[in-house]
Amino acid sequence: MALLHSIGQWDGPGINNPWISKYIFPGAYCPALSEVMPAIERSGLLTTDIEVLRLHYAETLRHWRRRFATNRDTIASLYDERFCRMFEFYLSSCELGFRYGSLTVFQIQLSHQQTAVPLTRDYITGFERGHIRSNSESRQARSG
Repeated sequence: MALLHSIGQWDGPGINNPWISKYIFPGAYCPALSEVMPAIERSGLLTTDIEVLRLHYAETLRHWRRRFATNRDTIASLYDERFCRMFEFYLSSCELGFRYGSLTVFQIQLSHQQTAVPLTRDYITGFERGHIRSNSESRQARSG
């Protein structure tokens, strides 16, 4: 079983923003699902689930932008003002790209056999609840 997690495009194949390509992610490309699926089909793997995480990364970028602003003076002392302005632009523009533009995040679950994965995503919730409970119990034991 495998999980392909990617930043992608809603509106089909395209090009990356030239500024992002030059200053932030040289050589990167954000594919559309229509570009990824043919390669998966040729691979012999089965697509067992696809999830589109619509606004998740917009929220992630919003939190990063706020944390960056809180720590801007420290960051500027480590780098410089130009770096800060560029990174603020990157965080803001990408947040807007995910919130209102053509950017999204998708996850494709792949397997060699249909029966290798559960029929629903319920197992994820159960695992997360158990993991949270286990961490909580460990913290209580340490502080006990």
